[in-house]
Amino acid sequence: MEPFSIIIITKNEQENLPILLESIKQQTIQPQEIIVSDAGSADKTVEIARAYGARIVNGGLPSRGRNAGAQASNTDYLLFLDSDVELIDCNFLKKAWEDFLYHGFDVATADVYPKSNKIWDKLTHKFYNKYVRIWGALHPHAPGFCIFVKKSVHNKISGFDEKICFCEDHEYAARAVKKYGARFGFITKDVCVPVSVRRMDRDGRFMIALKYILGELHFLFLGPIRDDRFKYTFGYNDKKEDK
Repeated sequence: MEPFSIIIITKNEQENLPILLESIKQQTIQPQEIIVSDAGSADKTVEIARAYGARIVNGGLPSRGRNAGAQASNTDYLLFLDSDVELIDCNFLKKAWEDFLYHGFDVATADVYPKSNKIWDKLTHKFYNKYVRIWGALHPHAPGFCIFVKKSVHNKISGFDEKICFCEDHEYAARAVKKYGARFGFITKDVCVPVSVRRMDRDGRFMIALKYILGELHFLFLGPIRDDRFKYTFGYNDKKEDK
């Protein structure tokens, strides 16, 4: 199996990062390297990352952080993860990379499910999975918390557009497909990514849903979002998002 790098973007993630790193440690196959692209954390995020053997690079907002991690990587394949993801299935990496290589994907993502027992969360995530699979490569969706990509493709499209403020991850996949003919797809349904609902708990499910629906409509009909009208900022705490 081809060696790959995992790139994790962080800002003040001392509570969630060790959960992700421990879940990676328990995987049946291991990445060649883990790169943590940190946006100036003031807590123990960097110390925790080093304790797990990760390399640290200077990050920033999500696009800049992912680009910095990719530039520092030493493999031909990349997996971008957010710090509040947890790879609960110990065979996640094995299944995912085997499927990615088998289908010859250039860019891919996986179905998601919420780390929540609430019916609303389960229904909305199930709807999201069906919605993006219907669009497929015609209008690719690759949420930044889980993107598989060939590094050659990442370099060819000059990485993530650092001027885009919201939905930069979907634009990344769409640009790879539409401008450079990249093969986009979804990893087998046997593989799902457990995602945090912490922003929903904090900001409200209706407001989060509305923000992403409007963001999707903007991207579909008006193009990439290059201003701060959706008030999305990187970083997380219990009360507000950190600039």
